[in-house]
Amino acid sequence: MADCIFCKIINNEIPSRKVYEDNDVVAFLDLTQVTPGHTLVVPKKHVADVFELDEELAATIGSKIPKIATAIKKSNPAIKGMNIVNNNGIVAYQSVFHSHIHILPRYDEQDDFSIHFGDHSGNFTTEELDSIAINIKSKLEGF
Repeated sequence: MADCIFCKIINNEIPSRKVYEDNDVVAFLDLTQVTPGHTLVVPKKHVADVFELDEELAATIGSKIPKIATAIKKSNPAIKGMNIVNNNGIVAYQSVFHSHIHILPRYDEQDDFSIHFGDHSGNFTTEELDSIAINIKSKLEGF
């Protein structure tokens, strides 16, 4: 895609700091460096988000994550943990519409990255949870 910044990186039209590349996937440092070592894992094929990934490409991308994450962790003994994040859609903070996975090394609780999971477990009845699960399960039939 001509106006996609990730496609331009993949095609070496703009510089990047690549840490991994094969026929299907490229990984490079995110310019924002939310934390030192923040890396993006990107399919070379342009797909906007997880909803456009086919199973084969998703498996290929997913199989690279442990290898790249392990290399990042080994690169800096100060890394204490890691978040692996995939944003899909504007409301989910996706800003580049070429599917990608963020690998974010974590150093401590004040390293300028956070995710908050609110606990709404008391807001749903057993019946409501059953209904949600049945609805999702029905959408998976045939997969």
